[in-house]
Amino acid sequence: MLKEKLMSDLKEAMREKQILRKNVVQMIRAAILQVEKDKQIELDDNQVLEIIAKESKKRKDSLSDYEKSGRQDLIDGVNQEIEIIAEYLPKQLSKEEITNIVKGIIEETGASTIKDMGKVMKLAKEKMGASADGKTINEVAKKLLN
Repeated sequence: MLKEKLMSDLKEAMREKQILRKNVVQMIRAAILQVEKDKQIELDDNQVLEIIAKESKKRKDSLSDYEKSGRQDLIDGVNQEIEIIAEYLPKQLSKEEITNIVKGIIEETGASTIKDMGKVMKLAKEKMGASADGKTINEVAKKLLN
């Protein structure tokens, strides 16, 4: 279903001559097709969401490099791409919501030290999926386990 939405959005962007939107959607579709060809599988919506989240993360990571170099034109372009990608992602959880979920997981698993981080992270990623950034989950879990 998500792949069909991407295709219809691509067609719409082409009709409306929205070049940036067209390029971003094409890039997402290319990443999906690449994974499908490499693994020779048909991706479901959850797997497609993971790919979209990775694409968003790539852009967020590149922002710091552009900020260091003072390239405002690139910063603006990447921010626009992130906004377009965010339309396909579920609503992102706030830090408080992530903290509450991670607290629940820590109680559920009986984790008490930083050594239990792997168990906590695995369950947290399963529960929150693409609605939370792995880096934020990691920070919250570290803080709670220390």
